[in-house]
Amino acid sequence: MVRSMIAHTSLPESLWGEALKTAVYILNRVPSKAVPKTPYELWTGKPPSIRHFHVWGCPAEARPYRPHEKKLDTRTVSCLFVGYSERSRGFKFYCPSSKTIIETDNAKFLEDVDSSGRNSVRELTFEEEHVLIPVINVESGIVDAPLQDTILVPLHGADTSHQNIELPPTDTLEPEHPPPQVPLRRSNRERRSAISDDYEVYLHEHEYDIGIEDDLTSFNEAKLSAHFAKWSNAMVDEMKSMHDNDVWDLVELPEGKKPIGCKWIFKTKRNSKGNVERYKSRLVAKGFTQREGIDYKETFSPVSLKDSFRVIMALVAQYDLELHQMDVKTAFLNGNIQEKIYMMQPQGFELKGSEHLVCRLKKSIYGLKQASRQWYRKFDQVISAFGFKENVVDQCIYHKVKAGRFIFLVLYVDDILLASSDMGLLQETKAFLSKNFEMKDLGEASFVMGIQIHRDRSRGILGLSQKAYIDKVLNKYGMKGCSPGETPISKGDKLSLLQCPKNDLQVEQMKDIPYASAVGSLMYAQVCTRPDIAFVVGMLGRFLSNPGIDHWKAAKRVMRYLQRTKDYMLTYRRSDQLELIGYTDSDFAGCLDSRKSTSGSIFMMGGGAVSWKSVKQTLIASSTMEAEFVACYEASNQAIWLRNFISELQVVDIVEKPLKLYCDNKAAELYSNNDKSSARSKHIDIKFLVVKERVRNRLVSIEYISTKLMIADPLTNGLPPKIFLEHVARMSVASPSDTPI
Repeated sequence: MVRSMIAHTSLPESLWGEALKTAVYILNRVPSKAVPKTPYELWTGKPPSIRHFHVWGCPAEARPYRPHEKKLDTRTVSCLFVGYSERSRGFKFYCPSSKTIIETDNAKFLEDVDSSGRNSVRELTFEEEHVLIPVINVESGIVDAPLQDTILVPLHGADTSHQNIELPPTDTLEPEHPPPQVPLRRSNRERRSAISDDYEVYLHEHEYDIGIEDDLTSFNEAKLSAHFAKWSNAMVDEMKSMHDNDVWDLVELPEGKKPIGCKWIFKTKRNSKGNVERYKSRLVAKGFTQREGIDYKETFSPVSLKDSFRVIMALVAQYDLELHQMDVKTAFLNGNIQEKIYMMQPQGFELKGSEHLVCRLKKSIYGLKQASRQWYRKFDQVISAFGFKENVVDQCIYHKVKAGRFIFLVLYVDDILLASSDMGLLQETKAFLSKNFEMKDLGEASFVMGIQIHRDRSRGILGLSQKAYIDKVLNKYGMKGCSPGETPISKGDKLSLLQCPKNDLQVEQMKDIPYASAVGSLMYAQVCTRPDIAFVVGMLGRFLSNPGIDHWKAAKRVMRYLQRTKDYMLTYRRSDQLELIGYTDSDFAGCLDSRKSTSGSIFMMGGGAVSWKSVKQTLIASSTMEAEFVACYEASNQAIWLRNFISELQVVDIVEKPLKLYCDNKAAELYSNNDKSSARSKHIDIKFLVVKERVRNRLVSIEYISTKLMIADPLTNGLPPKIFLEHVARMSVASPSDTPI
């Protein structure tokens, strides 16, 4: 290794000692056949980092420490990288001009520059030589043998529409009559894989350490898995669903047509406690190869909103509704398609002797761009025929009223939530769905969309928790054992573009930090059940394209806060009078980069938050009154949406009177409630003045409230711990010990 390192550089051979040290440094941090883990990890107990590895001997521009450096002195030194410092986290460089070695951690590596001084291809002269190759007769005695390790029984073919499905064996099977083969001379040497198994072992261990789920990514991985029998059963179930739904026919590929590919996706389904409940295999088409206008036309499909879900949950708590859950097995296979689409046969289930045939799709399949849309259209057609009416505000919410009884249906892709005032109507709906689709009845709802549902029906309390999800997030980003944090952000803390990386070293420092993934994970918790982190998560989301180390520290602070509050639940309670109330607030010029303000709003119903938002405004406000008035406009938009949605449910009349919106700015409240104009407000854009019209038409009412009681305050800025926790408690986001269920 040392000889190769020196041979590929222009460094003098006298530096062989540095090459040897670097080789030892590298070998201690990479897997090998000799040990189960890297030597570094065996010695320290921690997995090593290789982010700082660089090509030995590559040119670099280093800036050494010079206490007496003058203003006009050259800042950097052109040198060559020769190793890693034993005394610090820096690097060692050889300076050809002074023939000395310097150490520094401030350098730019030019690894794409060839410094060897050698030709990339050696110029060697070969003598011309003629070699006679004997001709071997192979016309007889050689029979092609199948290369498959596992024989899987194909499900559906051109002439086998009613085949029995057999489980693919977990061990290698030999044919009953193996074909004759000519004995060939083979080497007795042990063959080694081109890629060491230790790399795979190391990756698996690393994934376990950071909490990433060990779901498989390919059919070949499934064959090598210790749970292959379970994955095989899941694949056979999936192929059976394809057969039962008559998804395709095997045909010859027409001339000029190109089939799309397909692959197996494997997923472990977990319960509310995070334990594996079942193994699920899904055959998906490679929809990214589809061509618009040929393979598909329209793709849009609605999805139920989290606000709608939470409103339904508040009504379940208020009226003590029956709450059940169902799952549609292979939902997308129910959708019909109009386009002619050809797909390759699934791996492991090719029809023997007809491998050249392709699948002519008759039904939609997972992965197709139009699959979700076709499933929704099919479901809407079926459920509407049963008397359910679609909510025009949220098209995935249905309701049915029959003889004083009512039932709500929430469709979230292939998950169905049923909330009914009558068990008979609920069972009648279940029977209808099971008749028209292949359904799985999950009984009383306890875990949906990654959210745990806790109920105490005797006290009229319903809680929504994401403890299992938050635990998974903390594991994934190495924060499982972190110290708990009191608040997600300190009072007055702001993030800005000035904290983004300014040089290549800082960019390299952030290269392997999963900032965007972490913020996305936090975003899902915020969207579902955690309005208390809405402000800081929204601010973190502004720097996804170029985050700095300060932004990453802020994200980890949110995780520390979630470590302390992962047991918190968003809670709804039965009350004497069900009411929908909104709170709206704004900071002033809070964004350090654009000087735009942040609007925050939250709507309470059944004692808990059903809708919230923290968003940067689209204009620069010239006063606090203008910023608060713009926030009132954005909150009134959501108020109108909630009003229309609840009215469409046709079972509650809580929005007959104007919807209250509380604001803690007296000037904004006065400006909203009168038509007077002044020199200070005449510049406000006309679109925001719709707030005045909504107040006149008694759709909303803007009322003043003290800042101490403004629940939306944590959605606009950081607060002291005491005040922050008081507002969070008013949102009804609290520990189960405070609200036992």
